[in-house]
Amino acid sequence: MEKLNHSEVINLLLQLAIILGVARLLAEVMRRLKQPAVVGEIMAGVLLGPTLFGRLAPELWGTLFPTSGSSAIVLDGFFQIAVVLLLFIAGLEVELDLVIEQGKKAANISLSALIIPFILGFIGPFMAPEFYGLTDDRNHLVFALFIGTTLSITALPVIARILMDLNIFKTRTGMLIIASAMIIDILGWLIFTVILSMMGSENGHMGLGETIGLTMGFTLAMLTIGRALINKILPWINARLAWPGGLLSLSMALCFLAAAFTEWIGIHAIFGSFIVGIALGDSVHLSERAKEIVHHFINNIFAPLFFVSIGLHVNFIESFNFPLVVVLIITAFVGKVIGGYGGAKISGLSKHDSLAIGFGMNTHGTLEVILGAIALQAGLIENQLFVAIVIMVLVTIIISAPLLKMCIQLGAQAKKDSE
Repeated sequence: MEKLNHSEVINLLLQLAIILGVARLLAEVMRRLKQPAVVGEIMAGVLLGPTLFGRLAPELWGTLFPTSGSSAIVLDGFFQIAVVLLLFIAGLEVELDLVIEQGKKAANISLSALIIPFILGFIGPFMAPEFYGLTDDRNHLVFALFIGTTLSITALPVIARILMDLNIFKTRTGMLIIASAMIIDILGWLIFTVILSMMGSENGHMGLGETIGLTMGFTLAMLTIGRALINKILPWINARLAWPGGLLSLSMALCFLAAAFTEWIGIHAIFGSFIVGIALGDSVHLSERAKEIVHHFINNIFAPLFFVSIGLHVNFIESFNFPLVVVLIITAFVGKVIGGYGGAKISGLSKHDSLAIGFGMNTHGTLEVILGAIALQAGLIENQLFVAIVIMVLVTIIISAPLLKMCIQLGAQAKKDSE
């Protein structure tokens, strides 16, 4: 078995130290500017990658962050584990009871905020694939489906953080946004399982139908039988194993087991970890303290590794396509705001509340970046489109919070004036 030599071990440790240090520094800067930490972590990758560091000191950058060799493979392994864990904690935030409680209104909003941006995101790439950078006509349909799905997803972790910062998380509007985002997450990932299969994964022993059937079966089993079993086993774990070590170890083991299963059937590992996260997070025996420990463990160690990796080997200056960036941002805004607003109006909400929900639905984030990174790695998209997706995500994160706050304030003022 080939092992890392002395210099490669040193280089790997330096890489991890630099990535975590710079990511934390910029995350704190963004936090003070009232922006999510993920913005700073992505910026850290841009600074450490070929966009800045590689341009100013190309030889040193090539030595510290090689694109090939044993240390590069090991670092990529860290990135793969990070993205699996990121989707695990995203699943923990999905509360099925809350989705059911919000009922018809959340269903209207989520379907409208999923279908309209999906259609708008699909039409452009399908009608003009060259503009979006498609180089292989054989992937025409998959390419358009991918962009439609990417623009239709709402970033649950990001919007949850924004709502908490604005102190409206527990309001009717806040709960509707969260419940709708949860439904969109689940439906969006089910759609993406089909796209992953159509990408032509390395799984050669199963057909598309078999893969989708196993995926649906796994999802239903985990959210019914698996969810019930986890709910029964957790009290035993909490009572007999060291806390929180026992819970953390077994949670991670279950996460990786499900991730390995979905990877084996031809769906990316992240889907398995996401579904297990939903099943585990929905248990009444998983305390908020336990969730907080898992979140801190992943968000402060593994999440920065993935988000910094986004910019490590992509040149954001050379791959910046202004027309493509503008079209993607406009499509994202129009589709999500109209979709969210329309669904809310159908449900009987006021104009201001409907607009607030529309802007809340337009919050993109971690999942879109993850989807883009997977598609880039699979060769489905080129660097220019990936860069445009990342910029679109950053713009919607930065703009959505103040627009959402403004609509909430206008709505409150309108109610006061009418009394």
